[in-house]
Amino acid sequence: MPRQRLSPQPEVPGLAARRIAADILDGVLRRKIALDEQLSGKAAHPGLPSLADRDRALMRRLAATVLRRLGTLRHLVLGFLDKGFPTDAPRIETILLVGAAQILWLDVPDHAAVDLSVRLAQADRRASRYAGLVNAVLRRVAQSRSTLKIDVSRDTPDWLMARWRKTYGNEITRAIAAMNGEEPALDLTVKGEAERWADKVHGRALPTGTVRTLAHGSITLLPGFHEGAWWVQDAAAALPARLFGDIKGKRVADLCAAPGGKTAQLALGGAHVTAVDRSAQRLARLSENFTRLGLKAETVAADALEWQVGSDAEPFDAVLLDAPCSSTGTIRRHPDVPWLKGEADIAVLTSLQTRLLDKAVALTKPGGILIYCVCSLEPEEGEQQIEELLRRDPRMKRQPIKPEDVAGRAELISPSGDLRTLPVHLPDPEPRLGGVDGFFAARLLRS
Repeated sequence: MPRQRLSPQPEVPGLAARRIAADILDGVLRRKIALDEQLSGKAAHPGLPSLADRDRALMRRLAATVLRRLGTLRHLVLGFLDKGFPTDAPRIETILLVGAAQILWLDVPDHAAVDLSVRLAQADRRASRYAGLVNAVLRRVAQSRSTLKIDVSRDTPDWLMARWRKTYGNEITRAIAAMNGEEPALDLTVKGEAERWADKVHGRALPTGTVRTLAHGSITLLPGFHEGAWWVQDAAAALPARLFGDIKGKRVADLCAAPGGKTAQLALGGAHVTAVDRSAQRLARLSENFTRLGLKAETVAADALEWQVGSDAEPFDAVLLDAPCSSTGTIRRHPDVPWLKGEADIAVLTSLQTRLLDKAVALTKPGGILIYCVCSLEPEEGEQQIEELLRRDPRMKRQPIKPEDVAGRAELISPSGDLRTLPVHLPDPEPRLGGVDGFFAARLLRS
């Protein structure tokens, strides 16, 4: 009698999302691969296409929550381990972090978080012997939830906390760390009237003109996406391009342009934009977005430092340099940043920024405007870069930013007249609806 072939058992609902979240966290914490790289593009996790939209959203939220609360989670879980995380099964640490994050911050029943974490351990060859440990530790986390004390400063590496205390003081530093632990809202730059689009997406119009809403599901399902009525862009990131004022008909170079939010603002303002970026792949995505938005820009795949405009071409009326930086102002949206970078990276980046600034000056015609910006909280990448440029190049003069340039929000302007946003700006009683990215921008006139 022929042996019956058994049908493969269906996977437990939600297990795949948690397994992929654990894989991606291992990629960030052990292999130093950026979160975005593992979510899309060539390095994307191979299991993503098989996830339903709901599971994909859960996976992303799991990974992001663990990274936002990594210091707190490690501290709490280690408190229930006599010998620390098992060194012969590194996957156990990730499994425990994912399980504890569900219990403490996600709307997941305790029994489901524990059971699925145990299943993750059982499915790993080296981790399977610790399945009982996972069960015991996570049950203790759940039982102790009401008495656990959470210190938000643990979720930011010591080197960053020390830098921020020196620059901003202890109170603001703790507030920044707390804000970085909150899931951010979705910010949209809209083509039309902000109030009208705020109603359509069930959000609100910020004083600066950005529409802010809470995303539920894919952004492609929001009204206006397919019509190209808006694009995703943090409220602070939308400010630097507005500092040019009226740019209709002007030639503008956008250096390090991808992903293209600022490029879109310039094109929408009627400028003739040349978008330069070293990544052809990122420029291709920019072009795809522009097709959806119905906007036009010339794209150039080149290193901005080596890019040579035609010999008969005049310098540009305006130049926007959104320089590569440590991105410490975007930790709320990119919670892997503090765990991928270190203090030594800042010195390397400031050297690159200095060279890019000199290149941007050379591309700006006399009487033209140069906007330099970085999504960094570090003064070496912002304030100090501009002070050093003004010392070494007498042709460049600061053109101070005025409150009317930033919707009357004088608190966003530094004493020197530059833009300086902090994650604690534009607060709201609902944490998810408050805050902005940390940004620096200076407006310079070439005399």
